[in-house]
Amino acid sequence: ILSWAINAPLLDKANPDVTPNPSKAPWYFLNLQELLLHMHPALAGVIVPTVFLILLAAIPYYDRSNDGQGVWFGTPNAGRITVFSMIYGGVLTLLLILYDAGMHVRLYEDIFNTTWPSSLNFLRNLRALQTDVAWPEWTRSIPYLPFEVTIRGQSFQNLDFPAWLVEQFIPVATMVGLSLLLLLILWRMRWVTNRHDAMIALFSGFIGTFLVLTIVGTAFRGAGMELMWPWDVHIEE
Repeated sequence: ILSWAINAPLLDKANPDVTPNPSKAPWYFLNLQELLLHMHPALAGVIVPTVFLILLAAIPYYDRSNDGQGVWFGTPNAGRITVFSMIYGGVLTLLLILYDAGMHVRLYEDIFNTTWPSSLNFLRNLRALQTDVAWPEWTRSIPYLPFEVTIRGQSFQNLDFPAWLVEQFIPVATMVGLSLLLLLILWRMRWVTNRHDAMIALFSGFIGTFLVLTIVGTAFRGAGMELMWPWDVHIEE
């Protein structure tokens, strides 16, 4: 049915001299490709997936209760926790994507019919914190190792603090912080009362995030991986 509804012909043999724009991974990796736009490549492509798989494997060792074992939504609040957590993860992920794409700037300029204030350029997106803030020069090369370590041509002796803040610290703090906030909200609502509920909440929030990242990466990224409506996405040769 999908093949009948959508024209998706086989293309010619791959030509290394002609790169389609956008070039996208298979759909099941588009969530990671979407993450690459918002954080350090090593973090998005290696560390985050690896840590998640380790945490996923650790769930049975952390949640050792037999309550509701082998039953879908086996605890009293599991259904509500699942729905709330999926919406929480999906909506917040979408808002973060829109922010990093500068959609709030476009909205401001459309509503007030004026340009975004230059004094607020550092709030245009996440990368603007690195490029539009007058960081002292010394913050871009802070020695933190007494010797030089070079891996694949990249030196790790000095720390570029603005780049580290934008590419690593803020994304990690956001992922960890929003996960803890979800648990806090559900605990204050008295929906999460044990480890089983907490694991359901975190996993459901991840599924919501996973779905949004996959959908956005699949249908809403056009040339240059710019955010646009699906009907405006065209492949440029």
